[in-house]
Amino acid sequence: MKAPTTLAELAEAAGLPARTIRFYITRGLLSGPLKSGRSAAYTAEHLARLNRIKRLQAEGRTLTDIARTLGGGSGESAPSATAWWQHAIADDVMVWVRADAAPWRIKQVRTALDGFARQVAPANDETGKERETK
Repeated sequence: MKAPTTLAELAEAAGLPARTIRFYITRGLLSGPLKSGRSAAYTAEHLARLNRIKRLQAEGRTLTDIARTLGGGSGESAPSATAWWQHAIADDVMVWVRADAAPWRIKQVRTALDGFARQVAPANDETGKERETK
């Protein structure tokens, strides 16, 4: 590849779907195009990087490991794992909240979830009696 090229041409040269290339850009494995939009342009460096990613995958390495090896492409590292708290609001409602939030924020969220749980609770409890609504 000699000059900047389109995503379709890069995909063909790399032997990868354009969707995969976009995914690699999102993950930080590959830097974005020189220009964005309809006139997006990719260079020989993009193709070389894609070929290196393919070689590393052929060795059985994961994308997270490849991102570490390559330094994350555009300077970003692969997304790190995040712990989440799961709150059952009702039988059919589940809310997930990041576990690394500040304690004051978790208290705010818990208070809001308690109010929401009261709003979406069924009109009858398990005994069949109608519950009190405020």
